[in-house]
Amino acid sequence: MKSLSVNWFIEGSVDFERKKYQLLAYLQQINQHFNKTKLYPDLNDLIFHYNNLLKFKENKAALQQAFPERLTNADLEALKLTYDKMVKDDSLMQQIEHIISYSIRKMDPAIKEGKEIYDFVESRIRIEAIGVIPLYPYHGYLLLRNGDEKVTKVYEYQVTIFEGKDEKYRGINTSFVTSFERNFIYTPEAIRKELIHKRREVPNPAVYHVETDITFPFEQTLLPLAKRSLVKHISTAA
Repeated sequence: MKSLSVNWFIEGSVDFERKKYQLLAYLQQINQHFNKTKLYPDLNDLIFHYNNLLKFKENKAALQQAFPERLTNADLEALKLTYDKMVKDDSLMQQIEHIISYSIRKMDPAIKEGKEIYDFVESRIRIEAIGVIPLYPYHGYLLLRNGDEKVTKVYEYQVTIFEGKDEKYRGINTSFVTSFERNFIYTPEAIRKELIHKRREVPNPAVYHVETDITFPFEQTLLPLAKRSLVKHISTAA
């Protein structure tokens, strides 16, 4: 993936045309992935860069503070270095603001498309609890069926809770366990029984069956959204 560095728009030569083609190459690759319903890691990366540009645009002082300094004079005898801030209200600053404004305009439709794909995939995800869910549903198994694929993939999951400045957030860690062929024998209930029988380290797990009626790119789309949807489902039900 043609990635962008955190401060790509102010690194190296601050030239609008150069930055423009750098951005367009990045967006072209992202759009190619979105056209194949591949969301991750592109959508997260795109939103990060978009918000980063907004932050600099809305807070000029932050831009001035973050911009690197340029060595303007070195007095080797006195071992004294003089630095001059590159950022001032001059043509350079105008060039940077031009790059930022252009980039935000170009990123905006790509983000909207990514969110539309996200909402569509999420709308095709169905979650069902299998068996009795324990009082602590934050550790268990995710049984994942992807459209017409002939297997059910099993992941052990653990929901983590961490606190932000004003509220608590939930994340999820998963590890692949095994796969089962999709047939009348290995129903979600039968898979649950076998997991409990063979994996005694999780004696009373919560088990959720997650499936879609459309086959999506697995690693780039379905698995990340299934994990997010499961966290939302558990948080709502708990």
